[in-house]
Amino acid sequence: MPSKQSSFSFSLTPILLVVPFFLWGTAMVAMKGVMPHTTPLFMAGVRLIPAGILVLIATAISKRQQPNTWQAWAWILLFAIVDGTLFQGFLAAGLVRTTAGLGSVMIDSQPLAVAVLSAWLFKEQIGAIGICGLLLGVLGISCIGLPVEWLSQIATGGSASPVSVAGLLDRGEWLMLLAALSMAVGTVLIPFITKHVDPVVATGWHMIIGGIPLAIGSFYLESNQWTAITSSDWIAIAYSTIFGSAIAYGLFFYFAARGNLTSLSSLTFLTPVFALLFGGLFLGESLDLLQWCGVSLTIVSILLINQRDYLWSQLTGVPFDPIDKAPIDN
Repeated sequence: MPSKQSSFSFSLTPILLVVPFFLWGTAMVAMKGVMPHTTPLFMAGVRLIPAGILVLIATAISKRQQPNTWQAWAWILLFAIVDGTLFQGFLAAGLVRTTAGLGSVMIDSQPLAVAVLSAWLFKEQIGAIGICGLLLGVLGISCIGLPVEWLSQIATGGSASPVSVAGLLDRGEWLMLLAALSMAVGTVLIPFITKHVDPVVATGWHMIIGGIPLAIGSFYLESNQWTAITSSDWIAIAYSTIFGSAIAYGLFFYFAARGNLTSLSSLTFLTPVFALLFGGLFLGESLDLLQWCGVSLTIVSILLINQRDYLWSQLTGVPFDPIDKAPIDN
């Protein structure tokens, strides 16, 4: 039976809990609009470093304690590499090869990985419904990211050709999946990090430290990073930096330090909804039928994982605590 575990303070308004996911979805659209005029590493670095500075300014104003032990800095460094450099690098590179809405769906498959990692590290219960959700998620991601011809070969018992496999590695959806895995690892690091440093302080420092390799890489490997950027592009970059990074990540990791990681991460099913909506409105993006099926399966899978305790209580008749979001132990 799933354990009774406090999620996060529901005295906070539901709107506040949704804010990070709305900001991520709309920031994805803003970034995609800028990508044709800039380079991936530059975009990733400029999104991280200024946002980290803003977060640290906010922590200084609120007088949050800064890291003061080598353990704290070690955890921040690991967090920076995984959730800063790798996540933002894969995300920006993936956006070059995919749409904002589809990329957002792939990014927000990270609750599937968080569920597995949390069950392993923190003994968070997944249950039968959660396992069904995980399987649906794998199927949905496959429909989104695998070539149609490869899916046909698999369905008929054939095998993918080497050319298909090589082409798969170049698809933007799979760069987004690597970004999702990076963010998932970063999310499960939060309980370890918060033993040594304030989560919001760690968020600010990990953005700055994680952004430095991206900035160095952009300097040596890219050219003409900002020459084609328009005034509207700079506004979009500012939005992605301030709202899509500083505010969104500060809120998310603040909540992550105080609750059930699987349940919190599963709220990210809202992010692709916002990204698909605004991507269609502002960028004219559209998906094919198979991709829409994959999107639907992925969102349903995340909903199953997020609501697994409630659904289990309905199936078994076990009373459900609406505050702790878990079945009540008798």
